[in-house]
Amino acid sequence: MDSKQLAYRIRRHGLDMTSRGGTAHIASIYSMADIIAVLYGEVMRHDPKNPGMPDRDRFVLSKGHAGAGVYAALAECGYFPVEDLEEHCQNGSRFSGHVSHKGVPGVEISTGSLGQGMPMALGMALAAKLNHQPHRVYCVIGDGECDEGAVWESALIANQFGLDNFIVTIDFNKIQSITRVEDTIALEPLDEKWASFGWRALRVDGHDHAALRGAYAEAKALWGHGKPIVIVADTVKGKGVSFMEHDVLWHYRTARGEEYDAALLELEAQRP
Repeated sequence: MDSKQLAYRIRRHGLDMTSRGGTAHIASIYSMADIIAVLYGEVMRHDPKNPGMPDRDRFVLSKGHAGAGVYAALAECGYFPVEDLEEHCQNGSRFSGHVSHKGVPGVEISTGSLGQGMPMALGMALAAKLNHQPHRVYCVIGDGECDEGAVWESALIANQFGLDNFIVTIDFNKIQSITRVEDTIALEPLDEKWASFGWRALRVDGHDHAALRGAYAEAKALWGHGKPIVIVADTVKGKGVSFMEHDVLWHYRTARGEEYDAALLELEAQRP
């Protein structure tokens, strides 16, 4: 599936899943939808018919609260029927609000406690390097997570061991929880800070599929150079629905009724 079509499907499913389940984080799903679509649609080596394929690339969503976006991508790629997404956040469902690997093919590890997904992905990358395995480990983290010490400890360790098979993408949407990042702990210049930790730092528009493809191609080309790679993706919280964009309230709100209808109308107007 074309990455732009997949991004649309992720946003469309995300709206339905969060509205049906009464859950939050729709704006967080939308800020990373294009990143996830490019990774699953065009970049990562994976096989829905063989989720445990030994040489598959590994993906970890450290900002696990946006897990509905990953569930949607996996369904559209064929890991399980799309209709199963209707169970999201229903009683007894395997599709929890924060992404879970339990009973969900294609999910490597459960996440949700911010700052913990990246260290787990780091461990996967280090193990692959020590065992001379050819796969890469991709991890998407949130900008708010960059307040966590575990993220920077992981950054130091990845550089120490020269993990050029480790590619981290930061969904830099400038909003965390109930306020702006710059009003919590200012992160800029974010790419330069990562570079000072020994990483190869790239910075792109996180909604530009061609730019994302180019960044991931450059990251792949750095295999053997002994540096972990970070892609700072400048994004918009709530991207795709005008009244959600840049609005801190949509970190927690659920679109229902007239808001659901309005969001659906905007998404359909942008359908590739």
